[in-house]
Amino acid sequence: MGKPTGFMEFERRSEAYEPVEQRLKHYREFVAHLSDADAKVQGARCMDCGIPFCNNGCPVNNNIPDFNDAVYRGQWREAIEILHSTNNFPEMTGRICPAPCETACTLGINCEPVGIKSLERAIIDKAGESGWVLPQPPASKTGKKVAIVGSGPAGLACAQQLARAGHDVTVFEKNDRIGGLLRYGIPDFKLDKRLIDWRMAQIQAEGVTFRTRTLIGPELPQGIASDAVRRIDPRELMNDFDAVVLSGGAEAPRDLPIPGRDLEGVHFALEFLIPQNREVAGGHKNVINAAGKYVVVIGGGDTGSDCVGTSNRHGAASVTQFELLPRPPEQENKPLVWPYWPIKLRTSSSHQEGCQRDWSVATKAFVGDKGKLKALKCVRLEWKDGKMSEIPGSGFTLKADLVFLAMGFVSPTAGMLDAFGVAKDARGNAQASTDGAGCYKTSVDKVFAAGDMRRGQSLVVWAIREGRQCARAVDEHLMGTSTLPR
Repeated sequence: MGKPTGFMEFERRSEAYEPVEQRLKHYREFVAHLSDADAKVQGARCMDCGIPFCNNGCPVNNNIPDFNDAVYRGQWREAIEILHSTNNFPEMTGRICPAPCETACTLGINCEPVGIKSLERAIIDKAGESGWVLPQPPASKTGKKVAIVGSGPAGLACAQQLARAGHDVTVFEKNDRIGGLLRYGIPDFKLDKRLIDWRMAQIQAEGVTFRTRTLIGPELPQGIASDAVRRIDPRELMNDFDAVVLSGGAEAPRDLPIPGRDLEGVHFALEFLIPQNREVAGGHKNVINAAGKYVVVIGGGDTGSDCVGTSNRHGAASVTQFELLPRPPEQENKPLVWPYWPIKLRTSSSHQEGCQRDWSVATKAFVGDKGKLKALKCVRLEWKDGKMSEIPGSGFTLKADLVFLAMGFVSPTAGMLDAFGVAKDARGNAQASTDGAGCYKTSVDKVFAAGDMRRGQSLVVWAIREGRQCARAVDEHLMGTSTLPR
């Protein structure tokens, strides 16, 4: 694949980033896709490695060596056809996927891996600019109707596949715009929302109907955003549709029930991020303003990183991020972990914009004055044999005006699963298998589940995979057989 000796001749080519001082002044994307020349060099580095571990490292099993080779040969249209054969939304994965495929790259054993994610983005951006991404409506209709609850990546991938199979698909979304957490959970500087609108136009042209501001099931608990002005009983969907797919996100946030939790200034991460995305889209101003404030983000994952980047764009006086777990190593032991996803220190572009990071820290209490947050009481932790204990005498106090809880999400909304009568697994997700007869089908006849609703909080690429596979399972359920790919 690529140039046989390319991996020995060329260094990895990386995308260019706008300087920090400039990108902090706006919420636009600041990473430029590879030039054609750099993409060709990157594609040339793909080895003829015999067993392409990258394919299995990728949850959607992208045919990575094939599109690398196509880019190297300048066959861009062939490259997008290869990429689209396994991935409905490479414009999203090429921007926000953490690239487990690169971790599995054989070249990565002792060199920098092929920049697969950069190539993926270059391919879809070239295809979009060239007008190659066109609707693919079905040649005939089946007369079957499918309802999809949730318009995140799992729901959209499932909807697109089922529409191309000829089914009448309706997607229900509780918020005012399509996209789920792609739309409102991820900042615009990481994912331009015009990309969602662009892809949504294609899906609509393929026959999918979108119904926004529509809540399925009971009212949602506090902490979960909803613009719904109408509510539909699940029994109505069951009566009106031949199949129902539950594909909402794992939106129930993990809380920190310690003294002072009710103080003004303590927020779940999405209470900050969602209003900011709405403001950027032209909506009302975000009521949470980090300008000139001392911000603490509790939680070291992607959501916490997004809070860091957004706080810096507000002009925060300082941003500190705590992580309960110990600091991971700078570099993984590749002979021990390759080709699997390693635990190692990861520094995001938001961290590079300004952030003090601290590990093995537990927050014991929020301290306030007249109802407003003023500081945190914390303690340092010691980890031994996977168990943590507080270090005596290590307690400290940190000034804080704003705290964002970004400790992950515990489960999808239990109320909706209960309203459908769907059995849940031990973690509160919809119980459904992913292989064999009846995969993705829940305990309720003709009700399926995919994405976060089935597997819990996960990556966008896993959501796309499950949406595609669930679509095939639904098609088989309705028609007895299916030509859709898994």
